[in-house]
Amino acid sequence: MCGIFGVRGVEDAGALAHLGLYSLQHRGQESAGIVAVDQNGEARAVRSMGLVSEGLRTDATSALRGSMAIGHTRYSTAGSSTIENAQPVLARFRDGHIALAHNGNIVNATELRRELEDQGAIFSGSMDSEILVHRIARSRCERPEDKLAEALRGVEGAYSLAVMIGDTLLAARDPRGWRPLVMGRLGDGFVLASETCALDIVGATHSCDVQPGEIVIIDSEGVRSIMLPEKKELKRCVFEYVYFARPDSRIFDGGSVDHARRELGRRLGRECPAPTADLVFGVPDSANAAALGYAEQTGLPLEFALIRNHYVGRTFIQPNQAGRVQKVKVKYNPVREVLQGKSVVMIDDSIVRGTTTRGLVALVRQAGAREVHMRISSPPVTGPCYYGIDTPSREELIGANMTIPQIADHIGVDSLGYLSLEGMLESVPGGPHGFCHACFSGDYPTPPPTDPDKLRFGCGC
Repeated sequence: MCGIFGVRGVEDAGALAHLGLYSLQHRGQESAGIVAVDQNGEARAVRSMGLVSEGLRTDATSALRGSMAIGHTRYSTAGSSTIENAQPVLARFRDGHIALAHNGNIVNATELRRELEDQGAIFSGSMDSEILVHRIARSRCERPEDKLAEALRGVEGAYSLAVMIGDTLLAARDPRGWRPLVMGRLGDGFVLASETCALDIVGATHSCDVQPGEIVIIDSEGVRSIMLPEKKELKRCVFEYVYFARPDSRIFDGGSVDHARRELGRRLGRECPAPTADLVFGVPDSANAAALGYAEQTGLPLEFALIRNHYVGRTFIQPNQAGRVQKVKVKYNPVREVLQGKSVVMIDDSIVRGTTTRGLVALVRQAGAREVHMRISSPPVTGPCYYGIDTPSREELIGANMTIPQIADHIGVDSLGYLSLEGMLESVPGGPHGFCHACFSGDYPTPPPTDPDKLRFGCGC
């Protein structure tokens, strides 16, 4: 999962992209970057490892002049955490420059990359996003939108894109619509972003979503769009509602993330009550809304029993296991006065590897909780994601290798309850149909990659 941002027709577009990336930091903490195009058509890039605040300092981005820019916050799949793979990708070719920011994963990247290498292509990094740049550069089409459409022909998997070709800004979304992408207006200019929260922070007004299979073209003539010829069944990522997107965002044609998470919690309260509990609390921040819904449904008082250190990143999207373990130790602290002697319901959005959950339960026990009942506002994660989430193998997934009683014993809780697949799909806006839930159900919309290790050099978005 990554965050992408684009702007055209606004003065100091690079600075605006810098601001927009702060609101998309939750979507990727490994690296960040901006490419801006000045009035002379010259493209300049700034990229760095780490958070937006760490690497993209104001003094570094101040040189990014012009009224068009794209930005990217990166969350990689395992094994590809290098500056060479930081985005946006910037390349020069016969017609000028190409800059590209990608959120998603291309499942047939191995085959596409091998084909390009056989034709003499040289890659500077290992991410699948670079494949798209090569394909755009090789197109003989004249118009930027036709170059992009040709490049996307035969590409399978998830992609939401912000692309600059010459003086044209383009946005594209795969025909299944896996990843969100929204568009807004800012004065006479246009803004693209992964979520509406990024539009809010820059003062843009949300106008529409980029539709599945749509290419939006923003140039000197205004805005227009074309549709990719291939139609496919809608498969929006349900995990965006469960965990990834910010609760103040609206995604997938206006669906409220906050509303979805509250409803997930209410449904969880109906399916998995805890009759002996004294109170309920959520694992901050992504489970707060679900905990509120659970409290509303069950009548249990909602408490703030865990305090999160907001200067520590999201543990799930750390690029390696050691990083996740370390972050758990410094990220949370229990409120003893709330927990002492109480039977508690602890709400979280998911259990992926179990590392974070086991550590949190131990903290709650140490703070004096008498009983700990764990409730999860999604089903067990039992399969890898091939479309951008860092679950590359079943071996890493606790839900694929243990029964629910075994998981409960492993993480140290008195009881464990998961929301049903049906309950999750019926709780999200626009459900129950039109969502990808392969990581929960095993129902994959595409054949798995021929080389699963490919995911270790994916864009990681």
